[in-house]
Amino acid sequence: MKAMILPEIKSALVQTERLDLKPQAGEVVVSLLAAALNRRDFWITQGKYPGIQTPIVLGSDGCGIVVEIGAGVADEWKGKTVIINPGWFWGDKQTSQSADFQILGLPHDGTLAEQILVPCEMLHLKPDYLSDTEAAALPLAGVTAYRALFSRAKLVAGEKVLITGAGGGVSTFLIQFATAVGAEVFVTSSSSEKIQQAIELGAVAGFIYTHNDWAERLQEKAGSIDVVIDSAAGANYNRLIDIASFGGRIVNYGATAGAPERMDIFKVYWKQLSLLGSTMGSPDDFQAMLDFVTRHLIKPIIDSVFQLAEVNSALEQMKVSSQFGKLVVKIE
Repeated sequence: MKAMILPEIKSALVQTERLDLKPQAGEVVVSLLAAALNRRDFWITQGKYPGIQTPIVLGSDGCGIVVEIGAGVADEWKGKTVIINPGWFWGDKQTSQSADFQILGLPHDGTLAEQILVPCEMLHLKPDYLSDTEAAALPLAGVTAYRALFSRAKLVAGEKVLITGAGGGVSTFLIQFATAVGAEVFVTSSSSEKIQQAIELGAVAGFIYTHNDWAERLQEKAGSIDVVIDSAAGANYNRLIDIASFGGRIVNYGATAGAPERMDIFKVYWKQLSLLGSTMGSPDDFQAMLDFVTRHLIKPIIDSVFQLAEVNSALEQMKVSSQFGKLVVKIE
């Protein structure tokens, strides 16, 4: 089988021929039809991720057909078109992942290959209304968005939500999910074009976060914000505290701009804010996300589709963050 291997940190991925996979008890072999990239894949190539082991097949998202099953796996899985939950060994608690939690694509070989070995409990049937490429774009970003909005922030219809950094895979799902339940969505971005795309997707308005007055302009337009979903943190974090309503919730699923220089704790307790962390999602979150997107017929926003041999070009596009939506890889 063909696989795109990261041979060492800060190197290009290399296409390699490997032996076809054989399942052990409880495992299946999935012949992949499509995969998708996440920011995590890029960070791994740059060495900015803990526990990197090379050589490794990257990729956390995938859609494919079950072609072989191991002992103990129900026969009806064979031949099914599936998507893969990339969050393995979550554990028994809904509140947080276990110490054994892992994300597909490191340390286990991921989806940028023609085949993958998967524990059968990580399989879910592909929603019928999605194409293979759309289904491949859903898992990691979809469950991250779902948990942040609903399991953590408890977003409900009629609330105002700010989604920072419009354009990435998670943020596009956040816009779609929040508008689907009747929330009023606002976004920030460094790009006027991405703000316009977010508005076309359902956002009410957007603001350029590199402009010094973005927070003031947001408050003039929206008033206070009930829920903020942020992946950046950094210097703007106290402005999120400023614009949050009394009793508001701020959820972080990343901190790409680093830690805030300081935090106005007085405003946090005086406004009775909830500062919440969110990482990926539990198996229950994943199933709830699938039920949600199927009920609302939500389709992932796909920016570009690449062939397997073109993965390095896709990673270069991710490096400059020019995309709006997901970067998908067709595997033939």
